[in-house]
Amino acid sequence: MQTIARHAVRLVPLTIAATLAACGGGGGSSGTSTQLGATGTLNVALTDAPACGFDAVNVTVTKVRVHQSGNASETDAGWTDITLNPARKINLVNLTNGVLESLGQAALPAGHYSQLRLVLAADSTGPGLANSVVPTGGTETALVTPSAAQSGLKLIHEFDVAAGGSADLTLDFDACKSVVKRGNGAYGLKPVISVTAAATSGGISGYVDPALVASKPVITAQQNGVVVKSTVPDATGAFKLAPLTQTGAGGNYTVVVTADAHASEVIDGVPVSTSATTQVSTSAAPIALPASTMAKVSGAVLPVAAQGDV
Repeated sequence: MQTIARHAVRLVPLTIAATLAACGGGGGSSGTSTQLGATGTLNVALTDAPACGFDAVNVTVTKVRVHQSGNASETDAGWTDITLNPARKINLVNLTNGVLESLGQAALPAGHYSQLRLVLAADSTGPGLANSVVPTGGTETALVTPSAAQSGLKLIHEFDVAAGGSADLTLDFDACKSVVKRGNGAYGLKPVISVTAAATSGGISGYVDPALVASKPVITAQQNGVVVKSTVPDATGAFKLAPLTQTGAGGNYTVVVTADAHASEVIDGVPVSTSATTQVSTSAAPIALPASTMAKVSGAVLPVAAQGDV
């Protein structure tokens, strides 16, 4: 395991959202290429970041669609569908710490592809809600998903399928940022999804002290102060941040561990290699955060004119 610097510090995490549109695009195609007669395989899986404030965030997936043109609408020719039969209701809250839900695979003509769409089942209001949330300690409530059933959630991601090869893609669905509570109390889906290719990604794993679990620890992987991936540990303290794009031009990752009433831990210079997991701590030597204390400061704020007399 590589030697990695660790130090305690107070740090406020920031967030970053992926490019996604939940609507249909214009027709036509440009800049696409296909090797006639040659095929490859596309494998698609789903994962999730922690869902804050929810015991469940359920979406029912009916299909994944792929097209070579980034401008193709849902009615254009040339789509290849990965159909889930029957449609699958997936609780995104269960897909953390590197857990993946396979959505299937399809044979594709070898070439360059520019668009994916994740299609969800139509909203329902009766028993057996297709798309729903369960707020922490609450009951199941419908999740409104405009456009998701009709045209699908349009994902902006380009990838290549080589003749005789395969392309493995992970759709990282950030449920915490994707669920919006409306003024009328209803919940709506404003999806934040990133797409990562297995060929250029790996992960970071480790352990926090199990005694910290009750203090709600959160582990993030950051670059230049921006959170790229976050997770929470399981009951044993184990965690995994994946998928993460291999380090290169963007630099190594900084792993930050925070918990209620504890000082934060920062681990600098963590590299990520393709199809590999970098371990930053072990169960025998987990990350333990020192307790932090609160202090009060009292005083008076003076007008600018009076400050010169102090």
